[in-house]
Amino acid sequence: MRVAVLSVHTSPLAQPGTGDAGGMNVYVLQSALELARRGVEVEIFTRATSSSDEPVVRVAPGVLVRNVVAGPFEGLDKYDLPTQLCAFTAGVLRAEATHEPGYYDIVHSHYWLSGQVGWLARDRWAVPLVHTAHTLAAVKNASLAIGDAPEPPLRAVGEQQVTDEADRLIVNTEYEAGQLVSLHHADPDRIDVVHPGVDLATFTPGDRDAARRALNLSPDEQVVAFVGRIQPLKAPDVLLRAAAKLPGVRVLIAGGPSGTGLANPDGLVRLADELGITDRVTFLPPQARDGLVDVYRAADLVAVPSYAESFGLVAVEAQACGTPVVAAAVGGLPVAVRDGVSGTLVPTHDTDAWAAAIGDLLARDPKAMREAAHRHAATFSWAHTVDALLDSYGRAIADYHARHQGHDAKARRNGRRFSVRRGVRA
Repeated sequence: MRVAVLSVHTSPLAQPGTGDAGGMNVYVLQSALELARRGVEVEIFTRATSSSDEPVVRVAPGVLVRNVVAGPFEGLDKYDLPTQLCAFTAGVLRAEATHEPGYYDIVHSHYWLSGQVGWLARDRWAVPLVHTAHTLAAVKNASLAIGDAPEPPLRAVGEQQVTDEADRLIVNTEYEAGQLVSLHHADPDRIDVVHPGVDLATFTPGDRDAARRALNLSPDEQVVAFVGRIQPLKAPDVLLRAAAKLPGVRVLIAGGPSGTGLANPDGLVRLADELGITDRVTFLPPQARDGLVDVYRAADLVAVPSYAESFGLVAVEAQACGTPVVAAAVGGLPVAVRDGVSGTLVPTHDTDAWAAAIGDLLARDPKAMREAAHRHAATFSWAHTVDALLDSYGRAIADYHARHQGHDAKARRNGRRFSVRRGVRA
């Protein structure tokens, strides 16, 4: 089985926590690696952003990343990328043209920009299109942070088109499935719920004192960490304002400016100064996986105060390290965090409410909640994610062949049974 994965606006090889790189990057790469372990060949198409990008990068046996040249390497953000979709699509189709006909068995697009490309590739290659939106414009616009810019109407139109065209839609949670139905009138029978996973071999409980020494943090102070892109949507300012009401609490922020946050890249530093807590805030650049593990282990709590979050991978990674989470009760976070067991969900972004929630968790005996957090995270794994992905792929292929049997030569060529658990042709 061969899967063409499309990730136009951000590369799975990019460092999460800055630019447009975040949980989606982790999802694309980790699911591809697990698919490859099942014998599925995965080729990920993404836009080249540097002249030094190799055209093809072999990440692991069975996983290739193809860096497609589409527009200038630098100076484009994702709102400019619709102008380069034609060039990107041409690169994808040319790559497929170097293979024998029918090389790919299925297309999986991530984010609406990729869905536009996948829609055409699906029709050209006569294979099904599976699409994961990750976020929806209407959801983000309904919960904007103060001063944040709304998503443009173009995106909402594009998302509706991809929703209508995809053979199957994959969502992170049942809540997201409901949003697709209510906002985009998606057919519920074409939606599959697939929870993202976490690398349970990397993100594990460990020595808190050693992690704090690695980050130059005191062993005695209370630490609340924020991990992610620094932009209004992720609401790190809510954490700083809450911390200002909690004397003695240190805030550890690991991430870089992103999206609308790029317009004011030093805003969080200035806010800490205005609140008079500069001496209690530690800023770190985006962290690689080993560095993230230290951040999670060093913290007493990890805060995820986002205004919108399709799942909240940071929350699960933190809990896998045995660190409870205080999170906004939005999107998929009520699935990622067990309220009152592995952490606390806050139903508002009010500063007093956040200060109270953080203070309450810090005042508790941490042992029971740390153990509960680890147990909860253990229910999420990339193996479980890929089990569900392969089931969805199998349904997409079977439905596609049933609809096109006798009408399309390529569909007939692909009309074979698939052992989806193994990811190979039977």
